[in-house]
Order: sequence, then structure tokens, then C-alpha cells
Amino acid sequence: MTNHISTKWLGGMAFESNNPSGLNLKIDASPDDGGNGEGFRPKALMLSALAGCSGLDIASLIKKMKLEVDEFHIETIANLTDEHPKYYDAVVIEYHFHGSNLNETKLQKTIDLSVEKYCGVMEMFRRFAELEIKPVFHHT
Repeated sequence: MTNHISTKWLGGMAFESNNPSGLNLKIDASPDDGGNGEGFRPKALMLSALAGCSGLDIASLIKKMKLEVDEFHIETIANLTDEHPKYYDAVVIEYHFHGSNLNETKLQKTIDLSVEKYCGVMEMFRRFAELEIKPVFHHT
């Protein structure tokens, strides 16, 4: 299967990129880098893609395993190298689960399945960055 994305220059430092979902997103540089700051930053989008890919896996598994989770969010904290081309060499991915009846063992299993088996973006990141996976359980 092939993904084909079209990205069009809008002038200045701004671009618009399409997506197979039919939605478009705007990419722009920060004012420090000559842009207007009116769009997403490309490297930060990679972190959103990583969290989104893994999050979709986990949401699907939570449903499939009938787990009780009131709230779930992912914090992605990445270290950018100092030298050009700058890239993420280390990424911490925190999976935060909130609820009064959290099954930590099964929720850990959902993380493991995403990280080790299902998430293609995670596999791509593994090629260039050290990954640290941190489950965080908030019992309410």
C-alpha cells in the first residue's frame, strides 16, 4: 500500500498538506524562523503522529478487552539534537490512565502490544531514537 500526500506552498513559510482522511493541515515556521506561527511544526507533528498511532492501538484494545478507563492521555517528551540536521534522539512516552477501576496488568498489556507489535510509527522512531515507555496509573 502506498500513501500519497500533496503539500502546497502557500507563500512565506506556510504550506498546506492533505491527508487520506480528506482533511488538510497547515504547516508553518515560528516567527523566529521567518514564519507566522500559524501552522503545525513538522518535527512536533512527528510526536503527534507517534502518540496518535499508539493511542489508536490502545483505545481499540481498551474497547476489545472491555477495560474501564475514565480518561487516557499520552505525554510525549522528546530531546532534539543540537547539530543540524536536528532530530529526536531520545523520546519518553508517558501513558496516563485515570479511573476508579484500573486493571494495571491488562492496561500494561495494551501498551506492550502497541509498542512491540502494532504501532508502525513507533517502529519508525525506534530506528533513530532511544524510546522510554512509562505507564502512569491515576486511581481516582
